[in-house]
Amino acid sequence: MRVGINLHCKNLQFTKCPFLSKLNVQLPAESVGAIKKFCPYLMYHKQKDPVLDHSYLSQFQKTIEGIKSEGRYREFKSLLRTNGEFPKAIDKTNDEQKDITLWCSNDYLGMSQNPVVTKAAKDAVDACGVGAGGTRNIGGTSIYHVQLERELADLHGKTGALVMNSGYVANMATLESLGKILKDVIFISDAKNHASLIEGIRATRQDKIVFNHNDYEDLERKLKDINIDRNKVIVFESVYSMNGSIAPIRKFIELAKKYNAMTLIDEVHAVGMYGDHGGGVCEREGLLDDIDIITGTLGKAFGCSGGYVAASFPIVDSIRSVASNFIFSTSLPPVIAASCLASVQYLKQNNQIRVQHQKTAKEIKRQLKLANIPIIDNPSHIIPVFIGDAVKCKQASEILIQKYGIYIQPINYPTVARGQEILRISPTPHHNQQMIEYLVYSLVEVFKELELNMHHNTQLGYQ
Repeated sequence: MRVGINLHCKNLQFTKCPFLSKLNVQLPAESVGAIKKFCPYLMYHKQKDPVLDHSYLSQFQKTIEGIKSEGRYREFKSLLRTNGEFPKAIDKTNDEQKDITLWCSNDYLGMSQNPVVTKAAKDAVDACGVGAGGTRNIGGTSIYHVQLERELADLHGKTGALVMNSGYVANMATLESLGKILKDVIFISDAKNHASLIEGIRATRQDKIVFNHNDYEDLERKLKDINIDRNKVIVFESVYSMNGSIAPIRKFIELAKKYNAMTLIDEVHAVGMYGDHGGGVCEREGLLDDIDIITGTLGKAFGCSGGYVAASFPIVDSIRSVASNFIFSTSLPPVIAASCLASVQYLKQNNQIRVQHQKTAKEIKRQLKLANIPIIDNPSHIIPVFIGDAVKCKQASEILIQKYGIYIQPINYPTVARGQEILRISPTPHHNQQMIEYLVYSLVEVFKELELNMHHNTQLGYQ
């Protein structure tokens, strides 16, 4: 906005708008009035809630009051991540500027700020602008989408891949499609599957059986009770994001072959980080050819946004043709597709970043155990610090960021079961030794302040 200066004017600093009040500029009184009239902030705060019957409004209020009383009300931190300084950021939640270190980001490898990726984004914006312009079928397919899908298919050793707007959407769309295509299908789902898998199965309105987490013996018991000729899909994840466990993929594949079932694996928390080229745990274990369907995300290790499914071309082509989540959604913006493409290509060729990531995770676990901080043992990069109380978990998180400049978001119900609240640490290759030592020191101090149990208990191990 251009403003002129006049000696017979009023100052904008008297306004209540946090933006206008910071402009040390004087304007004619009538201009100030006009600006205030069209200021989005001031207009928003003048608005009143529409008249709504109290019986309705009270139900919403009661919901929030209940969540707050349990200590699990979620408050978003307003962060400014500083490009080129990852994992450093600035907390601007309370209109202040506080330097912090991110310890809970799913940007596992810091690829969101990798110069190769940011350059690809800038080049794509210069080349074709920002928006996709429509669904994939109506002008929303760019060359970046096509190239990205080829790279993802190659990454997973498949003949087809389809990019979607998120990992959640990819799971929903894939499962929706399987429910439509496979007659009388039954889904056999791991007990700790992600919400997107649970909701995707529910949306199909087909039969579902749940087996105990990572328990291949229980899975076999369930499979034995199903007609061998009936369509069935075993649905599970590779790395489980909250407890850090890894599925016995080979055993599940053996059972799938034995009982004539398809396999769908969610590699969201593994793609980019496991395998010589970042193809996930399936690549690391040499099982890419044996898994039928792989879903993944572009918003975690790849540092961008979006999700995808990879499988044989007939499967992918069928999903493309029947999944309403995909068909009726505006396409991922070309700038994002270009960024994802650069990130996937970079991580395919640079295994050392994965090696360093694993080293960092192991070092943090070692130091936390020595300090008697209770972590849930697991074979992955995930580091869950067990708290077991929603109120204290939130308190611990607040103390960490306010006193020590360490940001670890509390994890509570419904993400984890009540009584299983954790602080979930996500190490990256960019966390150095000094940062690690300060993290451990800070956690010890917080545990002492809140009188939390400081004893590493191996019984907290993954299940």
